[in-house]
Amino acid sequence: MLAYIGRRALLAVFTVWAISVLAFVIIQLPPGDYVTSYIAQMAASGSVVSEEEADNLRIQYGLGRPIYVQYYKWVKLFAEGNFGMSMEWKRPVTEVIGDRLWLTMVVAVSALLLTWVLALPIGIYSAVRQYSLGDYAATFVGFIGLAVPNFLLALVLLYLGFTLFNANTGGLFSVELQDAPWSMAKAWDLLKHLPIPALILGLAGTAQQVRIMRANLLDELRKPYVVTARSKGLTEGRVILKYPVRLALNPFASTIGYTLPYIVSGSIIVSLVLGLPTVGPLLLRALIAQDMFLAGTIVLLLGVMTVIGTLVSDILLVWIDPRIRLEDS
Repeated sequence: MLAYIGRRALLAVFTVWAISVLAFVIIQLPPGDYVTSYIAQMAASGSVVSEEEADNLRIQYGLGRPIYVQYYKWVKLFAEGNFGMSMEWKRPVTEVIGDRLWLTMVVAVSALLLTWVLALPIGIYSAVRQYSLGDYAATFVGFIGLAVPNFLLALVLLYLGFTLFNANTGGLFSVELQDAPWSMAKAWDLLKHLPIPALILGLAGTAQQVRIMRANLLDELRKPYVVTARSKGLTEGRVILKYPVRLALNPFASTIGYTLPYIVSGSIIVSLVLGLPTVGPLLLRALIAQDMFLAGTIVLLLGVMTVIGTLVSDILLVWIDPRIRLEDS
């Protein structure tokens, strides 16, 4: 197991490097650069940027150098724990991201845990009670969850919160604690506001996982080893939970790799609607402004989340499914 984890960790390091190259190159593909976007922004506000000022800005940010030189400069800063300077914010990228990064992780992990907590028992019940009233109800709710966009559900919850409870259900903090330093009161306030964005972001994934869990468990329940276990007099609960459920968990474990970054990158519109201080809206703004250091860092972090999630998925699959064989090193 340790040798397997070591090989996967080395592969993860190479993957992260490849992601950094792709992210930097893709961000450079649109025509123009940050200075071009800055000139257009200033022109829209009625100001004019001279050619000399534009050239000075390109020299200041190193935009006139070849792309491989810019990439080398960016990667070299990583060793110093620095991700460069945000051109739009005029601050280090680490300061711009700040609390947004770990708040994004809190929301993403909460949505993932909520997906597991809801989808697992509902999927098991739907498979065991196939074609029952509860199965039809879970199927109907699942189709609604897949069909309704997350941002529309966010708008509905905001509207219901204002009209029925006269409360703002958006954001992760109350107004009076939003800019306050961290304390037990602010942490508790975060926990109180966390369920709504976690539910909205995890609803589509929950509906999908319920359908996957139901289909896989139905397939396992029809296999001969389940019939043999029943013939030996085992209780129905033991027959279902001991092997079929464990084997049907494979899709849950295998989706961690892309679920976490999908929640982050797919939550941009939801974050804008709910006013969540996550990196999603920050990434959108950085891409529009062609702030390559800020956008590249966020994209790289999403890639790192994917790699870590995939590594966790591989380890969980080995633990869950005894049929998986590891190659001898």
